Order: sequence, then structure tokens, then C-alpha cells
Amino acid sequence: MKFKKFYYKKVNSTNDTALKHISKGLERGIIIADYQNKGKGQRGKNWISFKGNLFMSLFFQIEKKLSLKKITKLNTLIIKECLKKFTTYKIKIKLPNDILINNQKVCGILQETIFARHKKFLVVGIGININKSPKIKNYPTNFINFFTKKNVKRLDLIKIISNVYEKKIVKFN
Repeated sequence: MKFKKFYYKKVNSTNDTALKHISKGLERGIIIADYQNKGKGQRGKNWISFKGNLFMSLFFQIEKKLSLKKITKLNTLIIKECLKKFTTYKIKIKLPNDILINNQKVCGILQETIFARHKKFLVVGIGININKSPKIKNYPTNFINFFTKKNVKRLDLIKIISNVYEKKIVKFN
């Protein structure tokens, strides 16, 4: 299942932009932004968005009655699989939605479900620190290029994540 990609210079949040596309009748897509004004994290926290990092949200219809716990596990495993292509460091999942390398957060995932036109949709927001990471008190962070021999490029990461989701989308339905 192919995803149409929508590129933006700046958005409030990629998840909010995905929700707008769903409300306009689109069934699936990927929102990619160079910058987010109000990136969203878990439990209402902000996602700090440094230029050069990856901010994207995938949205698609889901039919199965999957628990949020199972959806979260699928999404974190998919992103972990994608990041493994770039580093030999051990990648861990810190529940519910963080990806760590060397016990430092490099990625956060935010899932939202929405009902529109009698259908259920999943929005998967993915923030990956590629070139720079925020300083968060009592929570070590880092960026993926710190752990690689060859610099990861945003477009390469977008392509890999898109391809994996296009192949694994059946697990959500």
C-alpha cells in the first residue's frame, strides 16, 4: 500500500496536519515537515524540534480492533528495525514509545486514533533526532548521527520508514 507524501517547511505539528488531511477525506499519507512550531509528545508534553531532524506522521485506516499497547509495540519495533540499518549500537525500546541508543533517547513516537466518516484511522507521529538533540533534565538524549560511521540523511530515513510501513501495514488490518 503506497503512501502519498506531503512536504511542508513548517507546521504546528505533523500529527495535527495529518488529522486535517483525514478530515478532508484522505485515506492515507505521510506528513513530513522541516520544522514544527508545536511538536507533540506523550501526555501533552512538547516535542522539541531542531531543524535537520526528522518530523513525520503517517496516517492510514485501521480495521482490526487492536489495543493501543499492541499498536505501540508494532510502531516501536518498526522504527527500531529502520534505525538498525544505520548503527551497530544496541537499540532499545523504552516503554511506551521511546527508542534509545546507548540508553539515550533518539526517537519518540506518538500515536493517535481518530474516527472519521465511520472509519477508524491511526496517526503515527515519529520524531527522530538525526543531527541534534535537546537537553532534557534527568533524561539523557542524543542523535542518530552520533552513533553512525556514515551520516544518516533525512531523505534516506524517510524512504526506509515509508517502505517498511508500506510492507507492514497489513499487520494493522
